[in-house]
Amino acid sequence: MQDVVAVGGGLAGFRFAQGLREAGYDGRVTIVSDEKHLPYDRPPLSKQLLAGTYTEEQCALPGDAPDVTWVMGRRAERLDRERRVVVLDDGAEVAYDGLLIATGRRARTWNGPMPASGVHTLRDLEDTAAFRSAIDADAKVVIVGAGFIGCEVAATLRKEGVSVTVVDVAAYPMPVMGSEVGARAAAIHEAQGVRFRLGRGVAGFEGEERVTGVRLEDGELLEATVVLVAVGSVPNSEWFEDAGLSMDRSVVVCDATCTVIDASGQPVPEIVAAGDIAAWPHHHGDGAAVCIEHWSNARDMADLAAVNLLLPISDRSPMAATASVPTFWSDQYDVKIKSAGFLRAADSWTIVAEDPEKPSLLVEGHRNGELVGAIAFNMNRSIIGYQRQLAAPAPS
Repeated sequence: MQDVVAVGGGLAGFRFAQGLREAGYDGRVTIVSDEKHLPYDRPPLSKQLLAGTYTEEQCALPGDAPDVTWVMGRRAERLDRERRVVVLDDGAEVAYDGLLIATGRRARTWNGPMPASGVHTLRDLEDTAAFRSAIDADAKVVIVGAGFIGCEVAATLRKEGVSVTVVDVAAYPMPVMGSEVGARAAAIHEAQGVRFRLGRGVAGFEGEERVTGVRLEDGELLEATVVLVAVGSVPNSEWFEDAGLSMDRSVVVCDATCTVIDASGQPVPEIVAAGDIAAWPHHHGDGAAVCIEHWSNARDMADLAAVNLLLPISDRSPMAATASVPTFWSDQYDVKIKSAGFLRAADSWTIVAEDPEKPSLLVEGHRNGELVGAIAFNMNRSIIGYQRQLAAPAPS
């Protein structure tokens, strides 16, 4: 193998390139990225970078990927598996004998008419800079979407005294964490001055040249000078959708070794995948492949994909149990939120410990009585124990 190409210049592509070199690979490595920047961390975008406590340079991923050819500002348009080339948006072709699919996701945009300006999404450095520049002390910000990005942005802006209203069709913020955690998160935000419109949908935006308001489906009009649409993400998978690979909800399916599966169900030895563009069989996923949109999953998959790509199929290792436990963290005001496990699998939630004064909270998620995840507010050390406990495969 002499030409390895990673399509995607984020965390997964960067770690993959580092992993190849650490594994002793001395052939050519090319990273194709539609970004104008070298790889950077996305978690600070909605917090430190938006707040101005980080610069763009401080968001850069640490370390180096030696002897890598970067193809920046170019988007992959098509994957030709027969000729083993990636066709780029300028018509250029990049040949490979080993390929990583790591194109990640992009922000889901509003599916309807919008004013010419004032409505933003937040997924990359340019998004953050544009949104930041639109905010001043008199701004009235409406955030559509009470997920993690929406809540983190709300917390960041409220620290500056900016008026913030959050709208979501869900009954509580960060719904993947369950109603108990969601109710407490809502209370923390409301104590800081965030106004919620929960369980209510958005009918559309007011204004032509610039947004002036958000009209809810029940008729209420929320005044707005700036709107952030934070309603999730969509996979950047269009470039390989016709390549005969197995797909699930627009992400590529791979096995537990990160080896991509083709449409007939067979592994494709020369193609691996990593990050939130890929689904793989998690032991809490009822045997189905699951896509985990966590930073730690992108890191762990990329590290494994680099080692396995250099090996025959028969010698490839599956994801280690300890690495396969999804973890997540978020900072909102003085609350550090951490989670471990496959939270979407939970069908019940149990409060294990709580101190509203700190505030602190520890909640377990179960499915059919089996522990599948845990969430902590300001109880970070407790999550480590849950990571170890959840690393064990579910009993058969």
